[in-house]
Amino acid sequence: MRHFLLPLLLVLFPLGISANNDKDTSASSLSTGANQTVNNPKFSVTPNGRLLIDGALYASPQKYMFSDGMAISEARVGVKMGYGKWSSWIDVGFAYGKIGLRNMWIQYDFNSHNSIRVGNFLMPFGYQSPLTANNKPTFEQPLVSALYTPGLQLGLMYTFRNQSFYSATAVHMESSALTNVMNYPQFTQQGYSLLTRFVWRNRNALQSGAPIINAGISLGFSSPDRHLVNDEDIHDGFTNSANFPTKVSNVTAISATVANAKNRFKLTPELALAYGRIGLESQYFFQTIARRKGLPCFNSQGAYVTLRGILIGSDYTYDEANAQLVNPKKNALELVLDYNYASLSDSHAGIYGGRANSFNATLNYYFNQYITARLNYSYTHAWDRAGFDPITQNAFQLRLMVLF
Repeated sequence: MRHFLLPLLLVLFPLGISANNDKDTSASSLSTGANQTVNNPKFSVTPNGRLLIDGALYASPQKYMFSDGMAISEARVGVKMGYGKWSSWIDVGFAYGKIGLRNMWIQYDFNSHNSIRVGNFLMPFGYQSPLTANNKPTFEQPLVSALYTPGLQLGLMYTFRNQSFYSATAVHMESSALTNVMNYPQFTQQGYSLLTRFVWRNRNALQSGAPIINAGISLGFSSPDRHLVNDEDIHDGFTNSANFPTKVSNVTAISATVANAKNRFKLTPELALAYGRIGLESQYFFQTIARRKGLPCFNSQGAYVTLRGILIGSDYTYDEANAQLVNPKKNALELVLDYNYASLSDSHAGIYGGRANSFNATLNYYFNQYITARLNYSYTHAWDRAGFDPITQNAFQLRLMVLF
């Protein structure tokens, strides 16, 4: 953690100087690409937020595990700020009766190709990693992606991008760095993770009518996280867990905790293609955890493939800044089909966290840039989890999503 504090202070200090030396506080829209005039920077403040309201009906042999109903699966309110090459974002989230800070970051753009970000934000690992809930085309992100994508974490990231390449490299602390007060010696032994994402895309991906090709690979290396044994934190474990793809009734589908761990290595190649109104997105995940005391490594893997089609509306476009397909524009109707498989069971290591496969069909209607409605059917089957019988879930779901 000491090594993390120094770059944080170096970023914060010049921001404070720049803001205090300029008295112009007129508002303008924030651009994280540093498009504001550098010679005459202006301070901008833009409020933002989102609201997700879900309804769900379930059919399952284990119906007692899934309760029909409605939920505010997420509500966020926050603010974006900009000053010349500096930008910042902070928001607060509410879900299931709990309030917590979500995005909290500061970014400096050296130019249109290079930037550095510090704080709590989505870490780069795989195609889904830059996507927030409102940008994901599926109702919920694929179950296998939820297992391996780190989500919001406290760390530091450097990003490079041009017409042909996108790359992001980050280091982040373990999740408990934000949720637990750590005293010595826990403070000095926090787990960390190094993550990288490299993407190649065809140079004419932004041209109207041209095919879109996005191919990349992400790599990750981590030290063990917080792991309590008899109320003692020995920092020697990793946990992978994912729920069934619904927010109204939160039930764990597969989960594995690996103790006596030394380190973790994971990778995911990614592919996204689009031509006209047809798109495809896919990832394969592999993870291996080395263990102490002569124990065999624990290996896990999974994959998903998503087929997208715009039934009403214009062609797919490409987001060069984040290396991903852009959701359709207003008054568009989109059909999204997704299949994914995940395994957290390894007989050689003697760990049975379960296996799951899931099929999802989602119909998205984009009323405008602020309001989207989603209708979803999902089938998920989980089995081979130690201490649990197989579980099958059929879910019929509706979501109204409002962005502002």
